Amino acid sequence: MIRTAIAAAALAIAAAGATPAFADGDAEKGRKVFNKCKACHDAEAEKNKVGPHLVGIMGRGAASVEGFKYSDAMIAKGAEGFVWDEDTIAEYLKDPKGYIPKNKMAFAGLKKDDDIEDVIAYLKADPKP
Repeated sequence: MIRTAIAAAALAIAAAGATPAFADGDAEKGRKVFNKCKACHDAEAEKNKVGPHLVGIMGRGAASVEGFKYSDAMIAKGAEGFVWDEDTIAEYLKDPKGYIPKNKMAFAGLKKDDDIEDVIAYLKADPKP
């Protein structure tokens, strides 16, 4: 009985450690980090630039912004049912070309987990000008 409780506790701790703590991101810091993205993306208005707008990105399917010309790779991801959420955005921001090969995004990615968490917090905050 004690072994089972200890094993269950250890498993719960390990699982909790494996999950990124995106809730800890700071939206205001994320706004500043997002300056690296602003040349190509708008998070405050539904306006496409070189990249699609990111208004309402959480829970949105890949390649689903009306009027934006996506790469074949991103269209294929959308057809698979790929959805943008905290985990998928985090992995994409770390290595856009590695996570979705042959997509059009030229940005190399964000290397700091804190920056990624902050950008996600900013996007989740539904920023407005």
